[in-house]
Amino acid sequence: MKLNLCIDIDGTITYEYYWLDYANKYFGTNVKPKQVKSYDFNEPLNVSREEYFKFYNLHCDEMHSKAKVRENAKSMLWDLKQHHNIFYVTARDPKIKDVTVKWFRDNKLPNSELYMLGSHYKVDKAKELKCDIFIEDRYENAIELALAGFKVLLVDCSYNRRPEIPGITRVYNWYQIYDQIQEHYEKVNKEAVRIA
Repeated sequence: MKLNLCIDIDGTITYEYYWLDYANKYFGTNVKPKQVKSYDFNEPLNVSREEYFKFYNLHCDEMHSKAKVRENAKSMLWDLKQHHNIFYVTARDPKIKDVTVKWFRDNKLPNSELYMLGSHYKVDKAKELKCDIFIEDRYENAIELALAGFKVLLVDCSYNRRPEIPGITRVYNWYQIYDQIQEHYEKVNKEAVRIA
């Protein structure tokens, strides 16, 4: 039996602050990662949402194509791919699909089904994919998913350090993500054997 793993991309597979140097240069700011306290990235930059999205639309292709992969994400993803079903589920707009696919290829990450929702709401897609575990960095997404009954691994970032609710487990690196998945897999298998 394989688990269905839904995995976000930005801040989860990528280094979470890869956009910050671009933003600081564009806005003439000097914001440090620890100052980013929410997923509304315009706030620490002290600009409007409209100004931030103007910047993002101008630089999104370059930022996404040059994003760094989080430490150990590559090796852990390859290992997980051997044993489970992986689905990449991202809020990225479908218009940057080519950039995203090329980034996965350039970084030699496992190829898998890619869902670009153009929205942060991921509950319906998680249901459709019969998700067992969702790996996410955005706090609001984690809450929505957990309230819908999904097990969520929340990858620690300065912008999501708020109280967890049942269903959410905070993880600090990809080794912990892997261990949590294995632990859940063993638990599910034991339960299946017990019922059989």
